[in-house]
Order: sequence, then C-alpha cells, then structure tokens
Amino acid sequence: MTSPEDATAVVRLDLRAGAAALATTQAVRDRVAEQLGRAGLPEPDYPLFLVTDTPAGLTDHQLQYELLSGYRAVGETRILVLLVGSSPGSYAGGEEAYLPDRRLVRPTTLRASTTGLVWAGDLRSARTALDRREPDDPASLAVLVDLLSVPDVFVRVLENLRKLPDSIAAPGIRLLEQDLPTEVRDRAWRDALTRFAGEDTGAGDPVDTVPDSRLPEPLRALVTGRDSRGQGHRRPDGQANLAHRTCAESLDRADEDLVALRSFPGLLHPARRDALEADLHQAREDLDGFRALVERALQGGGGAAAPTAEATARLGALGLRVPTADRAGERVGEGLRELAGTLLGDGLALRSVAQHFTALAGRVEPVPGTALLHRLADHSEESVTRGSATEYAAPPRTPGAVLLMAGAAGLLGGLWQWPAVLAALVVPVLFVVVALLGANRLRTGRRAARWTTGPRVAAVAGAVAGAAVAYAADPPLWLGGTGLIVGLGLTAEAVRRLWRDAADSWAAGRGTTALRTALDGLDDLLAELVREHWAAEERLYCADAARSVAGMLRATAAAADAQAAPEPLAPAGTGGSGPYEDDDWLSAPSALETPESGAADGDADDGDWAAAYAWDNTPDRNGDHDAGRDDDRYGGDPAPYGVPSPAAYPAGPDDAPWESGEGDHAPRWLDREIGEGGPDLVATLAGDLRNTAMAAMAPYWGAVERGQAGALALARTEQRVRELLSAARHHLWHYGVLAPPPYPADHRARTTAAGLLGTDSLRVAELVGREADRGAVVQLSSPEQGALLSRDPGAALWIRFAPGTLQGEIEAAWRKSGSPVEEALWTSSGRYAGLIRLTPLRMGVVDTVLPRQSTGGSSRTDADRAEPSVHAEFREDDRW
Repeated sequence: MTSPEDATAVVRLDLRAGAAALATTQAVRDRVAEQLGRAGLPEPDYPLFLVTDTPAGLTDHQLQYELLSGYRAVGETRILVLLVGSSPGSYAGGEEAYLPDRRLVRPTTLRASTTGLVWAGDLRSARTALDRREPDDPASLAVLVDLLSVPDVFVRVLENLRKLPDSIAAPGIRLLEQDLPTEVRDRAWRDALTRFAGEDTGAGDPVDTVPDSRLPEPLRALVTGRDSRGQGHRRPDGQANLAHRTCAESLDRADEDLVALRSFPGLLHPARRDALEADLHQAREDLDGFRALVERALQGGGGAAAPTAEATARLGALGLRVPTADRAGERVGEGLRELAGTLLGDGLALRSVAQHFTALAGRVEPVPGTALLHRLADHSEESVTRGSATEYAAPPRTPGAVLLMAGAAGLLGGLWQWPAVLAALVVPVLFVVVALLGANRLRTGRRAARWTTGPRVAAVAGAVAGAAVAYAADPPLWLGGTGLIVGLGLTAEAVRRLWRDAADSWAAGRGTTALRTALDGLDDLLAELVREHWAAEERLYCADAARSVAGMLRATAAAADAQAAPEPLAPAGTGGSGPYEDDDWLSAPSALETPESGAADGDADDGDWAAAYAWDNTPDRNGDHDAGRDDDRYGGDPAPYGVPSPAAYPAGPDDAPWESGEGDHAPRWLDREIGEGGPDLVATLAGDLRNTAMAAMAPYWGAVERGQAGALALARTEQRVRELLSAARHHLWHYGVLAPPPYPADHRARTTAAGLLGTDSLRVAELVGREADRGAVVQLSSPEQGALLSRDPGAALWIRFAPGTLQGEIEAAWRKSGSPVEEALWTSSGRYAGLIRLTPLRMGVVDTVLPRQSTGGSSRTDADRAEPSVHAEFREDDRW
C-alpha cells in the first residue's frame, strides 16, 4: 500500500468539463507535469489522482479512466474518484418521481483494487432549509477537494474504501478549518523572510567571530592547532638555531658584564665597561646575522599566494621544522556544515552567519611569508638604536629612599660646633665626587653621562640643617663624631644605589634591553612563519570553502529579500492567481477566504483548482446568490458544471460573510476558525525557513567535502534555494501554518496552535474525539441517494484526523478528559481536522460496464488512433 511518505502530492483533475482534452497518453502526462511543475514538484513515483466527475461521466469518460489507470510510473497508480450529483434516472424532470433505474454505473476499469469512488450526491452546503444550494455547490466542493488532496487523507480514504463492497461509499463530513487571514499570513511570511535574511550591514562594519569553544572539532583544530605548534620551530642542529644561540650567548655575556659594572669596582675601574662594550658590539653583529636569516626565511616562505610545499622545503633548509598536518583537514566540509547548523539553530540571520564564516576564513587562512616582511622593520638596527636612545634620553629618576638617605647623611655629618663645623662638608663633597666620577665613567664619546642632582642637593641641605641644629643645641664632640660615621655609612649605600641605577640606564642606552627585545621579536616572527605553514593547504581550502559558504548565504538572503518584496499589482483585466502560481502565492488568499480570480470565466480543465472554484472579484456583486446560474448544466456555452457565474458569490475577502458576520456561506459541515496570529508565528516561520535553507544546502556540503565547492556547485545551490523558498510558499498556501515544511526539522518541538494561530487546540480535540454517531457528521447525500445507502449502522467506516503538529496537545486533552481516542490519523496538513464517515451502498446498486474495443471512424487523427476508444455495450451486475 502506498504510504503518505511515498506520495508527495495529489494530482487533481476535473472531468466534468474539458475531458476531451485528455484523450491521449501524452495529454494526460502534460496535464500532470503542468500541475506538478507549478507546484515545484517532480514527476511522482506513486501517482495519486483525485478525479472529480458526475455519475453519468463514469461511462462517458471511460477512455480517460483507462489512460489514468495505465499511467506509467515507478510505483502503482491510485485513483480516487469524487462523484458529485445524482445518478441518471433519479429524477423525472422537475418532479420528484423516481424512475426504475437508480443504479450507479461504472466501467470495469474503475473496479481495480487501486481505485475507489466517493459519491457525494448532495454537498449539503445549505445552513437552513430555505437556503437551497445546488448539489455541486462550488464553494463546498472546493473545500472537499482540498481536504481529499491531503496525501494522508487520500491514502486513508482509499484504504478504507477497499474494505467496503465495490470500493464505493457515500461520505459524511464534519470539518474544522483553522487558518490565518490572508493579510496576517502574508505579513508574517514577509516578516519571517526579513528576519531570516537579516540586515545588510555593509563591508565596513566589524566582523563577528565565533569563540573557539563553539567551533566544531575539525575547524577548531585548524584554528587553534597552529598556536600549539609554536614550540620547537628551530631544529637543534639547524642554521636558524645556531644563529639564534650565538646571538643569545653574546647577550648573556653582556648581561654578566653589566652585573660586574654595577658593583663598586665597576665605578672605580674602566675595564668592566670596556668588556661590556665589546660584548654588546658582538651581540649586534650576531643579531644582524639572525635578522638576515629571518629575512631569507620570510622571502622564501610563500609569495602572495598561500604557503606551498616548496616554501616548506626552503624553510627546512634553513633549519626550521614545520609540523605535519596530522590529517587535520579531512572533515572540513563536515565542520562547516555543523557550524552553519549551529549558528542557524541559534536563530542568527543568514547575513550574520555569513559574517561569521567570513571571519572564520580570515582566522584560518594561512599568511604567506612575504606578508610578514613589513614586520622586520620593528626589529631593524635603526629600531634598536632608536629604542636605546629613547630609554637613555633622560637620567633615571632618583628613588625617594636615596634622597632620604642623602639628606640624613648630611644632617648627621653636620652636628659640629665651630671650628669643627667644617667636617659637615665631608658628606656633600663625597656625593659631588661620586657624581663627577660616575658621569665620567659612563661617558659616551665627548659627552659625559648625565647624573642626577637630587642626592647632592639633599646632602647639602642636610648638612646645613645639621649645622643649624648643632649651633642651637651645642652637642658634645662624641655625638658629632658618631653622626659623621653613621652619615658616611648612609652615603656609601646611597652611592651604591645611584651607581647601579646609572649603570643600568647607560647599558639600556647602549642597547642591552633593545637587543634582547629584537632577538625575541625576530624569533617570534620566525615561529609565526612556521605556524602559518602548518596545514597550509588544508587551511587554505577551509578558508576558500568558508568564503564560498558566506557567498551562498548572502545569495540566499538576497533571494529571501526578493521573496519578501511586495508583489506588484496586476493590471486591470488580467487573470487571477492560484495556489500554483509562483509569482502570486503571497497575494493569493487562503482557503478561509474568497480567492480573487478573474479566471473563473475560462476553462476549468487546466488543473488549477483555485481558478476552477474561484469567486468573483467584482465589487458591486451582492445580489441573489442563486441568480445568474445556468439551468442547463450539461449543455450550451455557459460556464462548465460547478463553475459559478460572476454574481454567484461574494466579492472578496472583505465581503466574506463568515468573516463579516453578514451571513454564512460556508457549508454546514464546515466550521471555520480564524486566528489573528500568535506570538510565535514569525519566529516559527523563520525557523522553517532556516530548515529549508539547510535542506537546500545539503548537496553543497557534499561538494565541499569532495573539494568541488566551485562556481558550478554554488550556482546549483543558489538555484535550489530559490526553488525551495518557492516550495515553502506553496506549502504555506496548501497546508497552513501549523504544518511544518517537508524538510528535516530541528530538535525543538513545534509550538502550539495558540502560539501560531492564536487559537485553542481544545476545539480540535473535542471535534475529533466525538463519539461515532450519525449526529456528529453531515451526510453528503441527496434524499433519493439516501435510499441507496446501507442500513447497517456498523457497516460505515470512520476516519478521525487532525494535524500532526497538534498530536501532543490533542492527546493530552484526551487523557485529561479520560476518553482517549485510538487510531486517529495525524495529517501533514495543518489546516483541517474532523471526522469522515464512509457509508457503503446497498447490494445491487452498482452496475459494472464491460467496455468494447472500437476502431473509431475515419475522421480520427493518427494520434487518436493510437489510443483505445471504449464504448459501453452492456452491463454486468456486480453480484455476478
């Protein structure tokens, strides 16, 4: 049996008018291709045909039924025939006198196990006894056809018909339709498209980055793996390591000489300064050699393009070690797909996700060595000299402790009475002598080193203060001698600190610190060059693929913007829109409202049900609803059977009686519940669009993994995105907001009917959970047809159905009420819920016509001769 998953769409054909156009196999295939093509669907593997006909048409259209039964496909072809109207011979003119022949005649072609008939003799659309509608009321028929076009319902009805005698039944219906008004749905759809696409922030805005912890493992390995490979970039026996070690050893010797210079012997003897000068000169030469090696490595580490295997070999010749890739780029496509799914799952817009992919490309893309050459200027000889001059531009600041010791030494050395007060000059003189000696020892060329004057001033001030204290207090001589000894000790400590700081400042001016900084900077630059060569080809491919994905996402956003653009108004006099028209899906009304169409006056045999059952759009039509109908439904030039005249129905959505409260033109077996949209409507539609985008990009990830993410794959993906966006519009038109699109859904459960429509699912639960009694449904049978139905109450079969997205809510309501209903059909459509009762006919009511092959007349064309022509010659009672 065909499952609903195997059936993607139901092909709808109306044989009541224009059946002659379907007289060849090619004509049938063209009609099917036209209808499915407008819906953006491929040729079906398991064709499902919903045919609308009259009881008399069963024998008149035997050729068409044979062509449909023999439709070539991979799987079996299933046909559900919806018969509208009474059988021939049921009425005698205008009087209600029954003729003897009240049987339903069908050809043997429709006796197959893959075919079923549903006979709705009277659609029972009248709300009151005075409101006399036609048995084939188009407004009611359009809803019934739309319901049977749901693949789940189609398959279940056909399965149940097989359990009944002759596979024929008369339906009883109780239906609840939930949806949104056209303007609410269209506004929500456009808002969802806008949210899905995001805003174009421009190229100058900062680009967001994804934290490393959120990157999928294949991408995180490429982004962070190079950072963990900065150690050991120089081979121990390589040229680069030798040059680096030589320069480092020269700087180490210079540091040892500086330690010796900072001591008191360094102040007194010039030999230690000379040794430091010699080591610094050697360190400069060694640094120049290491800098030249780094420059060669950068020039040979790849050109303007990415690093190559040849560049890696040249680095190896210089003694640099580039780690192997360790198969780090094997799952780049998988990582990009996972990252896109994560970002889209977080609710980010397409352009924001594209920004993240652009930033990822910049992070993972390898930098060629020539791009790092400009950074050599930061570690050049001029830069070292400039840095040294900057550090030596001013003498070191004297610490407060040294100033305090100088002042205290002068004060203690000045506690003398006249004539011994001259001893107070000893401490200041020592500070002056040390300043002169130190400045001369650290002379650079003809210019002596600058020495801080703070300690000298503090010593003189302290001596003056000590003499003033001694003059006032008249201390004994032993106190002055003791103070002088202590002052000399403080002087020695202060001088030691002053010389140490002065030597450090001078050494920095000679380049000790700058040389060390330059050596470390050059080595870091070399390590960065090696890191950029790690997995260079894999990272370059990842960067290119990420940019390609970003371009595809931006193209998808542009397609979404185009879908969200307001539809241009059609010029006056043009035809209306239908649910299969790609250019007018947004402006087409839902099944809750009167579709605006000017195509109702044309042929009803084009497969467009929205046009076949359209209501007039003329604003001044408010007359009698029965006025203007053609009494001769089977002949003449007027509109085909079932197509209303322009004055038959309301003007448009704003005049729909069941919305305006002026009446009710909906059939009495149909209850409509119009929502105004819930708080989760736009967010849910945007989520559906994200799932649609991921489904459209699924083949593209395979191209990325195969290394074929080029312009052709990108163009194909963009085309697929546009097709699936159109299919999403088609799905929203036919199946409503509650039904998720037929693409892989995300892990989150779909929101409730209250969140999407603003309606309560309790009404659906109450309707579907009703007891199976005859009062629950409206039997779509005329009074004379009712005499042909089976009188056995247990012979009828029931179908309870509701949207699959509401299954959890409905089952919860059933459990709460204590009366759960089993075997409910959960449909893919989110619009309809209700009950269907299939009542079999009495034995002997159905006759089967055995067709006879005919060669036809000479007027038939060659194409027609290739098709069989069948004519009813005699009948075979089904009981036989």
